[in-house]
Amino acid sequence: MWAALAAIGKDPSTGGYHRGGWTPTERTATHWFQDQCAARNLTLESDGLGNLIAWWGPSGQPGVVTGSHLDSVIEGGAFDGPLGVVSALAAVDLLRREGFTPSVPIGVGAFVEEEGSRFGMPCLGSRVAAGVLPAEKALGLKDRSGVTLAQALEAAGTDPAGVGPSAFLDRMGTFIELHVEQGRGLTAPVGVASSIWPHGRYRFTFSGEANHAGTTLMEDRHDPMLTYAMTALAANKQARLAGARATFGRLSVEPNGTNAVPSRVTAWLDARAADDATLNSLLAAITKQATERAERDGTTLTVTPESVSPIVDFPADLRDRLVGVLNGAPVLPTGAGHDAGVFSAAGIPTAMLFVRNPTGISHSPAEYAEEDDCLAGVEALAAVLRDLAK
Repeated sequence: MWAALAAIGKDPSTGGYHRGGWTPTERTATHWFQDQCAARNLTLESDGLGNLIAWWGPSGQPGVVTGSHLDSVIEGGAFDGPLGVVSALAAVDLLRREGFTPSVPIGVGAFVEEEGSRFGMPCLGSRVAAGVLPAEKALGLKDRSGVTLAQALEAAGTDPAGVGPSAFLDRMGTFIELHVEQGRGLTAPVGVASSIWPHGRYRFTFSGEANHAGTTLMEDRHDPMLTYAMTALAANKQARLAGARATFGRLSVEPNGTNAVPSRVTAWLDARAADDATLNSLLAAITKQATERAERDGTTLTVTPESVSPIVDFPADLRDRLVGVLNGAPVLPTGAGHDAGVFSAAGIPTAMLFVRNPTGISHSPAEYAEEDDCLAGVEALAAVLRDLAK
């Protein structure tokens, strides 16, 4: 399974993955998942947006759902998302070989546009499914080419009129997501998540005055690029002081000419912290310094939150149950967002398993996990499913 999926959407020159939501490569990966479910005689269901769950076992009652996502960030790694989907299918295979019969349904899920790499909204599929992102707002989201989500769905053969909260949630008695750990916090092969840090994406729009790069005196400029540059440095400093994370990873410049002072710079800040108060104070500190710098530069600043997710503390009783099943697996928080966080916030008992990342690198072609650790993850997931569905 891993070898077949690993070839889809991979750039042969860089090794990075490009599986944005509803792109041809992401659709190919989705078709692969559908074929895998059909080969196992699982009952596959889709909601209006294209989130998928394939069921095994008795019907008509809430069950245990596991899985993750198949899309990627731009130039992403192989493990973020797909490891959880492949491991879920492999865990079902393992339980079947053992002759296990679930007393409640076990579902294997693949949720769309978790990374938000195409439409800018992280966990888009799970947010719509849970009803926290209204269908109208979701359908109006645009990618970098100006294509709306509604248009992308139509191009993929999906009627946008069906988009809305998913009936899946009524059947998700418990949700367990296995994921590669995306830092260096896990030293054992498998661990259990305690929480997801609060995080947000914020659009910083710096406006100034376009002018000639050769004839405009330095003291006569209203250069938004200068304001942005100082803001990026401020974000780095404030995050270090707070023990938090702040990243400007995306930038748009107008008119984007080599010999022109820009008229506008739009930059997207990804900010994360261990608690909500620290995240709020971090954003306030960065905004304050940026605003003060804009006043000196003769530019203006507008800050627009695009998505903000509060801290998610996974239920302690479920977490501790998984730790017991896994003979004392280590427990650790994560600064990465996941569909599990959305479903937990929606009131579904949720837990996460992490597979060790020996390099600590993620969202990069260098993302990696050892095969033995991945197999340990499958065995751990099967043990958890066996316990929850017995």
